[in-house]
Amino acid sequence: LWNYTWRTGLGPYGEPLHGSMYRYLWSNGPKECLEFADYSFNEHFGKPISSYPPRPVLFDYIQGRVKKSDVRQHIRFNTAVRWVSYQPETRKFTMILDDLANNRTYAEEFDDLVVASAHFSTPNMPHFKGIENFPGTVMHAHDFRGADQFKGKDVLLIGSSYSAEDIGIQSYKHGARSVTISYRSRPLGMKWPEGMKELPLVTHFRNDVAHFSDGSKERFDAVIMCTGYQHKFPFLPDNLRLKTKNCLYPDGIYKGIVFNELPQLMYLGMQDQYFTFNMFDAQAWFARDVMMGKIELPGKEEREDDIKKWLDLNAACQTHDDEIDFQTNYVKELITLTDYPGFDLDAVAAMFKQWLRDKEEDILTYRDKTYTSVITGTESEKHHTPWIKEMDDSYERYLYHQNKVRA
Repeated sequence: LWNYTWRTGLGPYGEPLHGSMYRYLWSNGPKECLEFADYSFNEHFGKPISSYPPRPVLFDYIQGRVKKSDVRQHIRFNTAVRWVSYQPETRKFTMILDDLANNRTYAEEFDDLVVASAHFSTPNMPHFKGIENFPGTVMHAHDFRGADQFKGKDVLLIGSSYSAEDIGIQSYKHGARSVTISYRSRPLGMKWPEGMKELPLVTHFRNDVAHFSDGSKERFDAVIMCTGYQHKFPFLPDNLRLKTKNCLYPDGIYKGIVFNELPQLMYLGMQDQYFTFNMFDAQAWFARDVMMGKIELPGKEEREDDIKKWLDLNAACQTHDDEIDFQTNYVKELITLTDYPGFDLDAVAAMFKQWLRDKEEDILTYRDKTYTSVITGTESEKHHTPWIKEMDDSYERYLYHQNKVRA
């Protein structure tokens, strides 16, 4: 997570790349909403920083927590899971694993299985008639590594997701001649700067010209599919796979974690997300306590009733604010069931709602806003350079440039 690589497609061992990080990526939500309850930004950096750090700074924060817990010693790296099977007789999982560095395949047994491979790594790549003859660049957001290549070009983004929103304004910031976002159901509806606009869904392409459902057409130099991802678990047999679209509460997993058909199997981070780091933490605490016997799971029918309760609550959500409240209540419940450190979740929910309003007010300046940590009470500092003018996202410039200027 937050680890950038220049590679696309395959990694150094020929395995599919999971990361979708890109250069010049800055947090698109306040850091105060994702702060670890047991490891604050203050503890890590030793001073207030702005609310929207760039990717290298967030990566450094995560690494700091990893080093503090010394968890790396317990992780087996460069290991690919090829297949998992479950033996009801022994109640154990058998995993077929590849040691990539040493080109060795072996099997190992486990009592429990936690799938935490995320769901933003297998692109959903729709087909549009004629796109195979498009003469310019065609890519999925998963393979986007920076907007510099689109300077002076006309860029079409298909999809109305966070990816389309951010890649669009990144392309604008780095000099694209024009940016068009094509939506399927409803537009993002931001107050876009001159040179950016939204159009309804593409119907087809003729060479470098895209035709839209409202009858309009325009030529483009590049097409970026911001069309989401698939929940893909090729290492699991059909009866153990979570089958869901991207949503706030997938069906079939108790407390959003425990696979109802086989409670020894757990999934982490499979929801669509407002909360991230701290929600994943709360889920991990719950999964840990289930495996250690600290939490006794109810019977299957009771678990099904609980799943249905959350699905009904999710279905009742009408607005983004409703969705934020829904996920806030979900995280609250997880925390009450474990010893994860408590914090003011309602205050975090209020920040998420203000973040949405900030973006509606000005999509180019919302990253210049500041918030206050609910963990330490520390008020963030304004970054030394407005985001739209900040072309250097390095750790060094972000943290130390202001001190050099003052000196």
